[in-house]
Amino acid sequence: MKAEKKVLEHLTKCYSVAPLFYKGKEHFLVAAEKEDPCLLFDMDGNKVVTIWEGPGGTMSMVQVPGTDGQFLATHKFYSPNDSKEAVIVLVTPDDLGKWQVRTVAVLPHVHRFDILKRGKTRYLLACTLKSGHEFKEDWSSPGKVYGAVLPEDLSGLCGSDPLNFEVIQEGMLKNHGYYRVEENGVDTGLVSFEGGICQFVPPVQTGERWEVRRLLDTPASDAVLVDFDEDGEKELAVLSPFHGDCISIYKKMEGSYQKVYEYGKPAEFSHAIYGGSLCGKPVLVVGHRQGERNLICFSWSKEKQEYQWEILDRNCGPANVVHMMKDGEDFLISANRETDEIAMYRITP
Repeated sequence: MKAEKKVLEHLTKCYSVAPLFYKGKEHFLVAAEKEDPCLLFDMDGNKVVTIWEGPGGTMSMVQVPGTDGQFLATHKFYSPNDSKEAVIVLVTPDDLGKWQVRTVAVLPHVHRFDILKRGKTRYLLACTLKSGHEFKEDWSSPGKVYGAVLPEDLSGLCGSDPLNFEVIQEGMLKNHGYYRVEENGVDTGLVSFEGGICQFVPPVQTGERWEVRRLLDTPASDAVLVDFDEDGEKELAVLSPFHGDCISIYKKMEGSYQKVYEYGKPAEFSHAIYGGSLCGKPVLVVGHRQGERNLICFSWSKEKQEYQWEILDRNCGPANVVHMMKDGEDFLISANRETDEIAMYRITP
């Protein structure tokens, strides 16, 4: 594959990137890890507006389904060692082009979250990296995974009427990775932590328990399920351990996931991850933030019956990456944190 790169803007420690449907068109958001802005771009790569100037600390952003530009985001998660004041905010555009930002959940150390739909119900799944700390690199209080039912109208949510979270699972040491995976028409959440990888399935009816499936016991930083060889069974692509340098692919055999591939080079501080279709082919895209700091694409060769890889960009240091389509063409939007670049890649076979 070929990657045609366009640097759209420089944003200090740009980190989070997410699609946003706004005013009848596809856009995307890019926000910073530190006390820097959140920017909105159109699919031509033009900056449309600055959503906020601060406080930043944005690890995740997710559009509220069915809305015109409304989204949830994390604020004040500046690093694993500076995340005690982390919150989830609701961001809503008005008719004058202004953006209202309001805290809807105070959840210390919240790192990843998502909105999962099952039937007519929308659930918020929120993951905290840890549950507290007293000093730098203190991991003595493991993180948790929380769930909450989202009301149809979020306008009433505020500090005095917050979301009602339940703890789904605790004891999640270095609870870092999250990826949404659709299975049989149901949104599920893939969560990666020191104890392995779990798949969280929302309940059929509100009030029922979430289903938690343990997929792997290997310490993991991020993971995604993709059917690389198109045999009808998804493989598990894993970055390990926490902020680690190993990229592996596991195949389900005799009821459990077995490693069938490992990238032959260390990819230090592997972090950005996308799993899905690219130019009509199932792929894994990974960006790592130290060492060579490459953006790498992995796929299965039907001809050679083996996994192959190619480098899409070098020395860019991606923190997060998303795939979007425009006029039938494939694009990757990458927050290249280590070079402060917001980059758009047009991908062709």
